[in-house]
Amino acid sequence: MNKRSILMLINPSREEAKGASDAIKKVLKDAEIDVYTPADSQIPDVEVVLVLGGDGTILRGAEYSIKRKIPLLGINLGHVGFMAEVDAFTFSEVAQSIIDKDYVLDERMLLSFQVKRENKIIEQGWALNEVSIERKSTTMLELFVQIDNRPLSRWGCDGIICATPTGSTAYAFSAGGPVLWPEVQALVLLPIAAHALFAKPMVIAPTSTIGIAIESSDASLSADALRKIDLQKGDHVELTKNSEQVVLAHLKSTVFTDRLVAKFKLPIEGWRGE
Repeated sequence: MNKRSILMLINPSREEAKGASDAIKKVLKDAEIDVYTPADSQIPDVEVVLVLGGDGTILRGAEYSIKRKIPLLGINLGHVGFMAEVDAFTFSEVAQSIIDKDYVLDERMLLSFQVKRENKIIEQGWALNEVSIERKSTTMLELFVQIDNRPLSRWGCDGIICATPTGSTAYAFSAGGPVLWPEVQALVLLPIAAHALFAKPMVIAPTSTIGIAIESSDASLSADALRKIDLQKGDHVELTKNSEQVVLAHLKSTVFTDRLVAKFKLPIEGWRGE
């Protein structure tokens, strides 16, 4: 029988993360489950990626989850995130769920991007939350947007965001985009501070290809704020739904509505407190 093992990521800036990590490691060690970190030189076939931190740390953990095609279990320390657990669990409960392989799986859509320069692909990758194209200087960006190779609009703007349903509650939401439930198969597209009459958020079919021609200098592409690429005038960015998914693990089944209420502290009692 193969030795069981997991991969653990923590947010080193959170003091409580080290204590949580030590507590969970102890229980797992007693159950003869090895715990590895990204700093280890050799990592075997692990069965789950355990993340102790916020959504930013979970986005980094997604790199390992996708590469190894294993679930990602996020335990939030502090603020409630959209990808981590809503309820507070003891560290022994977290460890026991791993020992028992007792968690609910939640598949999430990914976004693919390609950057073409002179008809050659110079960069490509993926995002779990969003891909954004933004200006690097005070000069407004000039972007020509197409959907399925048909022209949509030219925008003079600060940038543009394309988000997955998971990312609709992140950067896209703060820029005025709609909230999509994770089960909705769609992409959110919205310009940032566009000088145009038609500059509203749009919900695009997951089968569509979004093309963005860069018609000005000093632009950059960001994928989940983790992967950044400098763009040049004449570059062409293509955005599509990725054929793969990230599988999030939860210690118990939760409804997205409850996450939304917890994150934004929505007043479900009504204005009269009923």
